[in-house]
Amino acid sequence: MKERIIITGANGQLGKQLQEELNPEEYDIYPFDKKLLDVTNISRIQQVVQEINPHIIIHCAAYTKVDHAEKEQDLAYLINAIGARNIAVASQLVGAKLVYISTDYVFQGDRPDGYDEFYSPAPINIYGASKYAGEQFVKELHNKYFIVRTSWLYGKYGNNFVKTMMRLGKEREELSVVADQIGSPTYVADLNVIINKLIHTSLYGTYHVSNRGSCSWFEFAQKIFLYANMKVNVLPVSTEEFGSAAARPKYSIFQHSMLRLNGFAQMPSWEEGLERFFIETKSH
Repeated sequence: MKERIIITGANGQLGKQLQEELNPEEYDIYPFDKKLLDVTNISRIQQVVQEINPHIIIHCAAYTKVDHAEKEQDLAYLINAIGARNIAVASQLVGAKLVYISTDYVFQGDRPDGYDEFYSPAPINIYGASKYAGEQFVKELHNKYFIVRTSWLYGKYGNNFVKTMMRLGKEREELSVVADQIGSPTYVADLNVIINKLIHTSLYGTYHVSNRGSCSWFEFAQKIFLYANMKVNVLPVSTEEFGSAAARPKYSIFQHSMLRLNGFAQMPSWEEGLERFFIETKSH
């Protein structure tokens, strides 16, 4: 018998690709975008969840405008915290496993060696704080959860850094890119492999899931143009020179302690992920 999965944020870069990569012989997938399911409306969520009675809910829906969140604090918390609470309550009522997608921005970003799952979060912007508040609701209100933190996510759908660089690289010969923020780029397909493995288990808890290794946005951009065979002059700039409304973590590097401790294979490197992204998007 197939298991039923609800995916929120189904039109986003993660939700959309997840629908393609979950096995249709194993799962009946119920995708909801924000028009079909407003995560801030608890009665609507409970109605939908009770009607479908899913085995699993993958909660990808989120407010992700990092700079705008500084001015739209209530909206960020409403979607990322209250929305997560609503999903957690409805999920718990039907006994479904819950996957909550979170972010590297829950951390302060002051550790060059990065963070494992046992390090206490300390967000430095509203977006990160609202996502961490969502994590807290999930932990308090649900007993079969996977909190999956990921970082610098990109894939074939939605807006992301790789697509932005490709677009700008076609328009300009020279680009300035921040060189003093270090993180772990993550290919959506590699994240989905882990999500798919986790939902087959009862190994609940918080997981850091990113591609292995780290780089600056500047180094990431250089590698993007190398793999894309584009000649673009990339200039390194500081965070201060670039300017942004919200503070950004200096180091957004993940250690994958929970994956290792629970017997999962090592994640592919960020270079491997990026190379495969270009191969797979060309073949589509």
